Amino acid sequence: MAYQRRKTTEVKVGNVLLGSAHPIRVQSMANTSTMDTEGSVAQAKRIVDAGGEIVRFTTQGQREALNMRNISEALRTDGYSVPLVADVHFNAAVADTAATICEKVRINPGNYVDPARTFKKLEYTDAEYADEIKKIDERFVPFLNICKEHHTAIRIGVNHGSLSDRIMSRYGDTPEGMVESCMEFLRICVREQFKDVVISIKASNTVVMVRTVRLLVKEMEKEGMAFPLHLGVTEAGEGEDGRIKSAVGIGALLCEGIGDTIRVSLSEAPEGEIPVAKKLVDSIGECALRREEAKASIANDTVTVEFHETDWETLQLKASMTVGALFIDQLAHQLIIKNDGFTEEKLTELADAILQAARIKFTKTEYISCPGCGRTLYNLEETIAKIRAAVSQRAKMDKRFATLKIGIMGCIVNGPGEMADADYGYVGAGVGKVSLYKQKVCVEKNIPETEAVERLIQFIENDLTS
Repeated sequence: MAYQRRKTTEVKVGNVLLGSAHPIRVQSMANTSTMDTEGSVAQAKRIVDAGGEIVRFTTQGQREALNMRNISEALRTDGYSVPLVADVHFNAAVADTAATICEKVRINPGNYVDPARTFKKLEYTDAEYADEIKKIDERFVPFLNICKEHHTAIRIGVNHGSLSDRIMSRYGDTPEGMVESCMEFLRICVREQFKDVVISIKASNTVVMVRTVRLLVKEMEKEGMAFPLHLGVTEAGEGEDGRIKSAVGIGALLCEGIGDTIRVSLSEAPEGEIPVAKKLVDSIGECALRREEAKASIANDTVTVEFHETDWETLQLKASMTVGALFIDQLAHQLIIKNDGFTEEKLTELADAILQAARIKFTKTEYISCPGCGRTLYNLEETIAKIRAAVSQRAKMDKRFATLKIGIMGCIVNGPGEMADADYGYVGAGVGKVSLYKQKVCVEKNIPETEAVERLIQFIENDLTS
């Protein structure tokens, strides 16, 4: 079946047009402090110079939202017209301010108006539930009016693990809950005739991410909506694992014609995400065709695919894109990759990594690490390396370490929730402070950063032997 892109409406974000009539856009998010104007401008330039078309910044407070004007003016003065996006959580008033400055504002339905998550099972009567939706309406419509006045686009960005207690009370932490959380806001946009809307529904679990986006597309079609979609796998990690996991999730949807803008979220320098994202976009047609061939190859529960690549990263991405959806949909459970020029051992490791990314088979420790942003108050890349080294050392003596899932999160915005798929978590709690988690439960709070890695390893050891 030939690749055919899903038809979506046109959305204007500054000087960039999104939607099916335009190229799939690639973007990234700065990890500098938004109050560091010089550093933020320099990083935005590096992202654009690498090919990024939209740059997002965290705006956790009014100071950061207001400083976006200084960042924007400095970029424009130097000839950079890239649209800037303000990322807002927990404070709707900040979104109002950012909408007067930035070309787009991202809000999270899970914390825009609804109270902060408690991860407790709360009960709502139908009347109470309706009252909470009314509060969204009362707060969201004035924001849309500000956006209309300033020609500001919005992104409704739902994250797995950051659903409100209200949504969780009715739907649980499910694809259906994520979709309904998004649709509540989209229905208001439609009623208010606000069209400059982009949607993202993300998860660190590729199966959840793909199934939820597919469900959202169906629900939008039922209600006559065709808003553009931004794709991404949150907390994909770094290095080869981050690339493979991103390609499995994002690639599965791109090959189905879904997606108008993408971000590959790597725990690395943001500008390093762009070449990877561009490779995914450039490979869509080829991988969509190969997917049909791979599907036809299935025999004895095994997918067999052959490539002719000379570059290892390109092979990783194309193989992951090609077969990812087949394993997400559990059409098979084993994978054989053929490609001259690489050893059988290396190709088997790649196959195992793809199977793990698609949640079929776990053969090594998985690190669910965020890419970092201005909220991250410790050196993320350095910390990931320390935790990897410590876990690797323990795994030589205790095989139970070898198949753990460990979350390494910069802050609490999505940290505890996104770590629902992790066994243990390491979350930034403040300047020089870290909290440790077992799944969603905080087990040690505000540990000095200098002690946190060893305390994490010690807690895991004690927990595994208790």
